[in-house]
Amino acid sequence: MFEEGGQLHFALPLFDAIEHFFFAAAARTQVAPHIRDPLDIKRYMMMVIWGLLPAVLMSWYFYGLRVLAVIIVSYAVGGLIEVAVACIRKEEINEGFLVTGLLFPMVLPPALPLWMVAVGVAFGVLVGKEIFGGTGRNLFNPALLGRCFLMLAYPTAMTSNYVIPKTEFPGRLFTWVGDFFNLDATTSATPLAALKGEGALASLKDLFLGVHASSLGESCTLALLLGGLFLLFTRVSSWRTVVSVLGSYFVMSLVMHMINGDKYPSPLWQLSAGGIMLGALFMATDPVSSPMTRSGRYMYGILIGVVAVLIRNLGGYPEGVMFSILMGNIAAPVFDEIAIKLRLRKLAHEG
Repeated sequence: MFEEGGQLHFALPLFDAIEHFFFAAAARTQVAPHIRDPLDIKRYMMMVIWGLLPAVLMSWYFYGLRVLAVIIVSYAVGGLIEVAVACIRKEEINEGFLVTGLLFPMVLPPALPLWMVAVGVAFGVLVGKEIFGGTGRNLFNPALLGRCFLMLAYPTAMTSNYVIPKTEFPGRLFTWVGDFFNLDATTSATPLAALKGEGALASLKDLFLGVHASSLGESCTLALLLGGLFLLFTRVSSWRTVVSVLGSYFVMSLVMHMINGDKYPSPLWQLSAGGIMLGALFMATDPVSSPMTRSGRYMYGILIGVVAVLIRNLGGYPEGVMFSILMGNIAAPVFDEIAIKLRLRKLAHEG
């Protein structure tokens, strides 16, 4: 019934996706190698999900069952859009949303209304991905573009729904935070917002362990480092991108700290606060929206690190990582073009 002319032919992409995920044997090709594993992209995406797992578990511990609800809404709405678009285009359903659907909740405030989660992920998938042709063709990171839309459309909600995490065992594992019940929840400013508004400086220990208000996946620097190192070790993430982002961020933070140490915190503090670790380890390394060349990745990472520091310390927003990565996404093709031309020029001189 799913074949050409069948009653459910319009749902063939959905049927193929389910079959390949659960049942399909490896596809045979005409020339060697004769077996092609259909789960290669899925395995790649699953490695990223495994890398995110420590941050997700810590987020659940700190903020409770609402974290699971946000993830479910993200996957349900974004996945439905992916399936619908694939059926309309009569294309195969790709696996790119497996990661986007989990990354998007990690950049949201814990008590953000669920309907806003749905609106944000829908915008990120449609405008950030499908409008460019789907998986592998998107210019921007869809998760960050969805958050950017929410930040511009609903600034009050995006800045007032941060909750102080509960660290005493068992945390909030079995409670709900936010709308409907408002159990055991006290809103608070993030460390970066408190620094910009009141000049208050959270301790490094609190930042490292996640004992402060933040987005769902940004709170615990230790969990992000564990997941990020896993991705670097398995070569899923590009170490060139990570090193250039964090290195340039550290150097620029150090320069500003040396200029005015009373106003601008130390580089170590700034590396531990906000979304720089999540951005550098999981967002900037997106293989589609980042450069393909080695030299391009260095330029891309330096741009992100420098711009993030400038926005944080000199701009009107307390956080600048989201905007800096989206700016890097725009510049990524240019960096690749520059790197290729420089390489060709070097080869021409050597020849």
